[in-house]
Amino acid sequence: MKPNFIKISSFILAVLLVCSLLPVQSYAGYEIPGTCQVQTDTNAAGTAKTLDYSYDRNTYFSLRDIAMLLKDTGKSFSLEVAKNTITLTPGGAYTPVGFENTPWETYENPNLSLRRNELKVNGQTIYYYTLIAALPSGSYDCFMMAADLAMILDVNITVPAPGLLQIDTQSPFYISPASLEDADYFYGVNGVLAGDATTGEIYYQYQSDTPYPIASTSKLMTCLLAMEALSAGQLSPEQPVTVSEAAAMLSTSSDGVIPLEAGQQLTVHELLLGALLPSSNECALCLAEAIAGSEEAFVQMMNQKAAALGLSQAVFYNSNGLPSYTEDAIPSKRQNRMSAQDMFRLVSYLLKVYPQITEITSMKSTTLPSLNLEVKNTNPLLHNLPEATGLKTGTTNKSGACLITSLAADDGTLQHDLIVVVLGTEDSIERGRVSALLARYALQTFHNGGASDTPETGATPENLPTHAEAAVDWILRTARKHE
Repeated sequence: MKPNFIKISSFILAVLLVCSLLPVQSYAGYEIPGTCQVQTDTNAAGTAKTLDYSYDRNTYFSLRDIAMLLKDTGKSFSLEVAKNTITLTPGGAYTPVGFENTPWETYENPNLSLRRNELKVNGQTIYYYTLIAALPSGSYDCFMMAADLAMILDVNITVPAPGLLQIDTQSPFYISPASLEDADYFYGVNGVLAGDATTGEIYYQYQSDTPYPIASTSKLMTCLLAMEALSAGQLSPEQPVTVSEAAAMLSTSSDGVIPLEAGQQLTVHELLLGALLPSSNECALCLAEAIAGSEEAFVQMMNQKAAALGLSQAVFYNSNGLPSYTEDAIPSKRQNRMSAQDMFRLVSYLLKVYPQITEITSMKSTTLPSLNLEVKNTNPLLHNLPEATGLKTGTTNKSGACLITSLAADDGTLQHDLIVVVLGTEDSIERGRVSALLARYALQTFHNGGASDTPETGATPENLPTHAEAAVDWILRTARKHE
């Protein structure tokens, strides 16, 4: 890799994983209270309270303690913490409330809940998993992962020794996936890949050639075939589609997302919105039936398209990614599967031929007029990364939590689509954190000219078909970017 990409402390992994920082004292419990020493490059030093959530060294740090230590540095921030919201302003002056940089008064289990709380940073609303605790003074404190705070403040945080957190206010946040891999950070992840869909350059990959269940990220193939049907004139965006008995039954099951009744009508555009934003399984089924007449016929189209794109590890059993059972006396449980490399190929093709799909996947929420129903996007990075334009989440017990992220990046001439594929994390918290770190890495790599030791870049399908509508959309989107 380039020299500026390998200038990183071997200890940065410890803070990103927050798995090497031992609390001064810990007790078995759901939240394990402890302390660590924090030091800055300006020689400010003090104690910060910590909470290890569920597991030892799964550490969250007191924002008030860190705000106090950064008070007179170039990375100072003001902080207001309420019961459910946090307001953090980088560059602001911190106002102490008491109890900063002091040990816990008691090591009793504080019994807090880890939640995806709303943060307002410079007036923008973002969301991170945090623990909010009431202080004896009546105020509140917020506990956050060091890596998340490092991304918000754009600051370098390392662990030079056990029990010591070092904050370098002069260095920006940096991520090294290769170092993370060496520290077994991806051990609990099925496969990851980060690269540039526009050029086909792969920045980083881990277990990317092994197929795994992909859950609702399967809907990207469903939507690709829907876009092809629209392009061919087989469907139109405002064409009504009648909800079948099968789709209505699915909507009332435990896997239902949007309540539908047989005989109701939604437009093709609404079905795309439903499938891509709240990940409606019934909307995906409606699209499949509208395109192919039955889901069985549509699945054949999915597998044929996968073969045509060279997705050698891809197998589809249904349109939505739910577990699929055979009709045998002893049924087997199957799930759509794909490798991270195949997913990168699929998404590269989708964004090159139908870039307008991000007009949907970048929406945080919208309304389905036929149902008068507001639906929200399940992609967490849309709130935290301004460059994020989509694409799709997915979760089943077998697949784990998956997230396919697209990012818009401009090289001064052309807008590029960067892709981060994360398959099979333990839960949605880890899915968001792994994806956020790799998204930052992809953006850093792109703006530094790409990776110098890139693996083979044949991940983008050759001989892409020419669609005038898609080409015009691409040109207009790039032009709008430069206005």
